Amino acid sequence: MADAQADDERRSASDAVGVVALGACALWSLITAAVHGGRPEGVLLAVLAVTAGYAAGRMSGAIAPVAAPLTGALAGGVLTIAVPHLSPGPPPGVPLGHAGATAALLTLATGAACCAAWSTAVPVLRTALWAVAAGIVATAAVLGTITGFVACAGVLLCSLAAGRMGHRGVGLSGLAVVAASVTGLTWAVAAGVLPAGPASALEGPLTRHRVELWRDALALARQDPALGAGPGRFGELSATSAASALSDGKPHSAVLQQAAEQGAIGVTLLAAAFCWVLYALWRTARPTPVALSAGAALTALAAIAAVGNALSFTAVSVGAGLLAGLATARPLTPEPADREGSAPTDRLVT
Repeated sequence: MADAQADDERRSASDAVGVVALGACALWSLITAAVHGGRPEGVLLAVLAVTAGYAAGRMSGAIAPVAAPLTGALAGGVLTIAVPHLSPGPPPGVPLGHAGATAALLTLATGAACCAAWSTAVPVLRTALWAVAAGIVATAAVLGTITGFVACAGVLLCSLAAGRMGHRGVGLSGLAVVAASVTGLTWAVAAGVLPAGPASALEGPLTRHRVELWRDALALARQDPALGAGPGRFGELSATSAASALSDGKPHSAVLQQAAEQGAIGVTLLAAAFCWVLYALWRTARPTPVALSAGAALTALAAIAAVGNALSFTAVSVGAGLLAGLATARPLTPEPADREGSAPTDRLVT
């Protein structure tokens, strides 16, 4: 009884933090739009998509902790293959293509399959679910998305390693460091502070066009560090974007887009939303491998979004919320115990 009450208190605390973080993101987009003009609809839609996905994940994960993430994983893979606009390559109107969305969906699908595998105690079923996760990694390779293949493979390896970890706090802290490092590297490339050698090496795979978009975003952020230029206004204010007849009006970096359009406060709120997800995974009563598998997939998504436009796609936002909800749900049936049959000792117990 006491354990159930403590679990309810942990869930309530993480849910309250999530409401504040996502609500603040939506409110700030409205404030910046009111000050500078702009179109906050994109931000509001993304917040709504994450919220809807999270709620759906919590409900479905409670009822079917194995079937729900498996269904999500298969849906992500099918959506990636079946929908042309999410396939790699530059479709008309977008010179940088939709490869970021493809990589993001496959990464989330891999994370969901890993969560399903760790949610069952049946050896044969767990092996089959690992095979599904490996199949998604292979799908990324077949589709030719290098970023997706690396991200999916990384998530699978992290999930396998998570089975040997009894302290999720260490793993989640490491994931936070990875996300911060990728974000910092993106900022360094945009600011041109890297040495000539590393800068040239990175500019090749990133493309010169993308780097120029990043530099435009950073220049806009410096003009109004606090508020930015207003949501949705990057395309009309960026010289690089305006010079391209096929531009999609985005800098292809979530953090730099936030900096350019919503200022330092917008960047802080974006970081707060990611930290909330890690906090919710730390507090969840789900087994540690489930929490770390979801954390690895969401961290990989954050890295992809730092160098691409993955978060511009509603399917990706819904998928991120869904995976977070699945990993923080409270199943109605007993689950496999954490390593050595005990609950993680680094979770805060009230």
